[in-house]
Amino acid sequence: MNQPRKILIISYYWPPAGGPGVQRWLKFTKYLPEFGWEPTLFIPENPSYPILDKTLKNEVSPNLNIIKTKIWEPYQLAEIFGKDNKKFKAGQFDVKKNQSWKSKFSIFIRGNFFIPDARVFWVKPSINYLKNYLNENHFDTIVTTGPPHSMHLIGLGLKKEFPKLKWIADFRDPWTEISYYKHLKLTKSADRKHKKLELEVFKNADLTLATSFTDAENFRKKGANSVCITNGFDGEINSANNKTEKFTLSYIGVLEQLRNPENLWQVLEDLIKDNQDFKNDFELKFVGRIDDLILNKLENSGLNNSIKNLGYLSHKDSNVEMEKSDLLLITNFPEEKSKGIIPGKLFEYLQTGNTILSFGPKDADVEKILNETNSGKHFSFKESENLKAFILEQYQLWKTGNSLVSERNIEQYSRRNLTKKLIEVLEK
Repeated sequence: MNQPRKILIISYYWPPAGGPGVQRWLKFTKYLPEFGWEPTLFIPENPSYPILDKTLKNEVSPNLNIIKTKIWEPYQLAEIFGKDNKKFKAGQFDVKKNQSWKSKFSIFIRGNFFIPDARVFWVKPSINYLKNYLNENHFDTIVTTGPPHSMHLIGLGLKKEFPKLKWIADFRDPWTEISYYKHLKLTKSADRKHKKLELEVFKNADLTLATSFTDAENFRKKGANSVCITNGFDGEINSANNKTEKFTLSYIGVLEQLRNPENLWQVLEDLIKDNQDFKNDFELKFVGRIDDLILNKLENSGLNNSIKNLGYLSHKDSNVEMEKSDLLLITNFPEEKSKGIIPGKLFEYLQTGNTILSFGPKDADVEKILNETNSGKHFSFKESENLKAFILEQYQLWKTGNSLVSERNIEQYSRRNLTKKLIEVLEK
């Protein structure tokens, strides 16, 4: 019998952390042993997570070997200079006219003094610890997954110590190409340092994983040996056939100012004003953390009586609310450079069988997936008439109990199939 190959995964996010960042390698570690790979996980012992979901602990394999060391994170500074410590931890912040001087200062500190991010103080201690660990324990491959991109600096340091060890840098989001990068108020020297470190990672990693087709191509242009393995869904594929009491448009997750679809809110407000039946039947449901400024504006608009805000729920309960919906909303940053971002919840949306309403730049990777799977429609942040027609079409289908849902080719996005794809890449 062949001995299992061994893989060391270096990550910041892990249960009880909530949110999308934890899902990717939680699922990979679930299925890797089926394909002859034995994972070991290296995580911080005392992390400061912006969102907690203790139910995710139940999904961690009892056979998974986990090693931990302590981390120091400077979030006390965020509490002094920023009004919202949770936003700072999660890589979010106020923008433009909504910024206070404290918010501006905290963003400046974050971008220029903590490069690439506030977990950078874990890099050297982790390299020192793992040098000894790798000398005592054999591994075929190490993986670093970011953000936070400090994890990749750990990989970079270990690659220099062990040149023959295969290193995979997994980018769940881009580094300098991420939309909020331009909002970090970087000095020229800080910008150069971010980009220099990014290139070092690309050039030294044996393989760079991207979660979108566009990101993989962009990474290759910068010198990375990059392939795309998207995120996915776990479990059985559902078919949307239960009629809801209300025609329900749901947003699941964190909604921040940079991804706020203001044209959608205006279209919905117009429909409520002009169509009494729509007003009586419509429900706008939020599950997760919605930026206070967005929520306050909606609650003081014509949409106020249609809003159902459930707040943050566990991953399991959030999926239940996805299923109890008619339209599922997903938003991206409007800039062209963001077209490669594929939010992880897209795949769980696909799993429900419900129709997806997407916003982002034209020709986005999300749009490509929606078209390939016949799962919904993608709009820009400036469209109104086509958007209104689409919502009315979906409303009439709901009203009559019909559906436009056709055969969907989504099996390729199951976590097991994606792990199989990962194994094929590893074994090459």
